[in-house]
Amino acid sequence: MTTWSILTTPIEREPDVIAVRQRARRIAQLLGFEVQDQTRIATAVSEITRNALGYAGGGLAEFSLSGPDVPQRLLIRITDRGPGIADLDHVLSGAFESRTGMGLGLVGARRLMDDFDVATAPGGTVVTLHKRLPKGRPATAPPMLAEIARKLAADAAADPMVELRTQNRELVQSLAELKGRQDEVLRLNEELETTNKGVVALYAELDRRAGELAALNETLEERVRAAVAERAQAEEALRQSSKMEAVGQLTGGLAHDFNNLLTGITGSLELLQTRVSQGRMDELDRYVTAAQGAARRAAALTHRLLAFSRRQTLDPKPTEIYALVGGMADLIRRTVGPEITLELLGGGGLWTTLVDANQLENALLNLCINARDAMPDGGRLTVQVANARLDGAAARAQGLEPGPYVELAVRDTGTGMRPDVLAHAFDPFFTTKPIGLGTGLGLSMVYGFARQSGGQASIVSAPGQGTSVMLHLPRHLGGAAAEAAPEEPATGGAGRGETVLVIDDEPTIRMLASEVLGELGYTVIEAGDGASGLQVLGSQRRIDLLITDVGLPGGMNGRQIADAAREQRPGLQVLFITGYAENVLTGRDEVSPWMRVLTKPFGMQALARLVREMLGGE
Repeated sequence: MTTWSILTTPIEREPDVIAVRQRARRIAQLLGFEVQDQTRIATAVSEITRNALGYAGGGLAEFSLSGPDVPQRLLIRITDRGPGIADLDHVLSGAFESRTGMGLGLVGARRLMDDFDVATAPGGTVVTLHKRLPKGRPATAPPMLAEIARKLAADAAADPMVELRTQNRELVQSLAELKGRQDEVLRLNEELETTNKGVVALYAELDRRAGELAALNETLEERVRAAVAERAQAEEALRQSSKMEAVGQLTGGLAHDFNNLLTGITGSLELLQTRVSQGRMDELDRYVTAAQGAARRAAALTHRLLAFSRRQTLDPKPTEIYALVGGMADLIRRTVGPEITLELLGGGGLWTTLVDANQLENALLNLCINARDAMPDGGRLTVQVANARLDGAAARAQGLEPGPYVELAVRDTGTGMRPDVLAHAFDPFFTTKPIGLGTGLGLSMVYGFARQSGGQASIVSAPGQGTSVMLHLPRHLGGAAAEAAPEEPATGGAGRGETVLVIDDEPTIRMLASEVLGELGYTVIEAGDGASGLQVLGSQRRIDLLITDVGLPGGMNGRQIADAAREQRPGLQVLFITGYAENVLTGRDEVSPWMRVLTKPFGMQALARLVREMLGGE
């Protein structure tokens, strides 16, 4: 902070007080302060100067400018030679007044200035007054100081009583103004008194009418409460009815499809058992193939249900959607047939998104099949990929956070949907197709996949105007992942005496895993719950790989068991087998390097291949 000195003057007698006040006003005038601020500055300086002379026997007044680079404030520092102020807080609280009775004292002076600092000690007291300079003053100090010095020198011989006479004139003028205002206040008080009489009468009338309304409100509130309670009961009954209808539709459709599949599986196994007991081995492959086909269709059905419930296991990777769509163009054309024209719209500069590419392909193919079925006489199918930046209103309408998204739109020129059909389009097992031609899980799977991927699915449709299905998926800041090389089929490779601990509450799964891994040369230890598995892990037995279900009975899930196991065996590899993506596994944003995930239902060869890979088998 830089300081530029203007003037220093002693305070030794009463005329010095008048001179300091006069110079304070003159300096304020030369610095461009308005008349009102000039009076404030002069009054504050006069009070502090008078205190310095009256209480401390004199002192020194210093006028200066301060600022970082250019003058910004007027500083007035008044130093006295007194014994100091013993109780400064008491003085600044307003209890202290000037002995002369002519001023506002320290408290009043502080209110007149922008800043006010007091430092006191037995050797004297220093009071510093601050006032910000008015706007429009010269930007540099030398011209300003030269102008002030010249004009102060010209004023040196002036009569000090001129300042007092000027103040007296201003004071008389102010008193006249106050007298006029006092008369106006008296007149307004008379008018207010008259108005108050009218207000009292009005309040009396209001009280009378309020009593009448209170009597009416007593019965009205009862009627309103009864109506609100009746409406709430009706709404709750409607919600329960809607829930039961949705649950009935879901369970009915699920039971129908699974009964068909279970009939195929149990029937094939029953015939297989009969043919084996008869020694007829030539037709066994046909029944095995039929049972496996029904089981695969059941797995696909559960996969769609998990997609709808947003609990399927996803493998998200950075993906360029337009490139994925282009790679599926031939498949889509063959699926929809030659009567439907396929148009792909996209372009350069499209963003990537973090999704499971395989599941996105399934969703796109489902939408294209639905579009084909809506255009039995042919038409146009448009698949468009575009960047979309959703603002607050558009994002809220979609149930999303504002920000950048990649939009995948599938539009057809088909029959469209009625409003009542459109309202249930994403419901599981809801379909308008004839029995046997649709499960009603296609759109629900698309919706669940979009929501689980952090996005949203929406439909716009009207009868005779076609249908548009839009998927909005969050933008991923990064390039697309490199395409993985095709996986080679697992061949050969037996275990070398490694020990595998299998924890699963389903005995059949433990038995099958033990059979397969045992034939490959691994030692298998089985446990039916988390507590039994932890006992094995806490022993001295060799454990090279832990295979555990995620959902286990007994209060501990598979992830908790794996974490506890790795505290005892830091290098232990873990293979999770799960029927759905539980929060305990997927809620941690990423899969750790020491773990792998295998989704149920899985083939035994897939299990064997993954175990050999994790244990480093050839």
